[in-house]
Amino acid sequence: MNTKTKGIWWTALICWWLCGCEREKREFLAPASSIDFASGVPTTSFQPGGSNPQTNYVNKSEERAYDLSQGQQLYENFNCVGCHAHGGGDKGPALTDDKWIYGYRPEQIYASIVQGRPNGMPSYGGKIPESEVWKIVAYVRSLSGMTSRSAAPAREDHMSGPKPPNSLSKPNPKQSTEP
Repeated sequence: MNTKTKGIWWTALICWWLCGCEREKREFLAPASSIDFASGVPTTSFQPGGSNPQTNYVNKSEERAYDLSQGQQLYENFNCVGCHAHGGGDKGPALTDDKWIYGYRPEQIYASIVQGRPNGMPSYGGKIPESEVWKIVAYVRSLSGMTSRSAAPAREDHMSGPKPPNSLSKPNPKQSTEP
């Protein structure tokens, strides 16, 4: 076999190998919850205390640190901070204590965000994608320590330390006669 034939042989073998391999399938937008949006979350009554029986909805975003971090960003971006502060409450109820007017379970918090509540909580249904609502739900539950400690960040992003010196912008030094 000459060099040209060997080259063609190896090229054909590599092409066959590359075409024959199945690509790894990645799920970039993993479902945030065990609830299918088409079936929906059962709507809750507007009465305090919640009237729905205990359910077994699982919010998978509570198990992922990235989703909790994204939930924190969304919480701030959708101005939840304006009413609930950073969980301590202001115009809206506190989210860091053990008093939950409309329920503390994931599906109850989801319903509060999507449906809104009387006396101030606006409805975000149709304004926020379902996966993002579940991230906000996970973050809200993390404020009261109801999520996995291994997934919850140790501190909020706004409490992070200063930037490393090598990542600061370079100042423009000026000549000065003062000491």
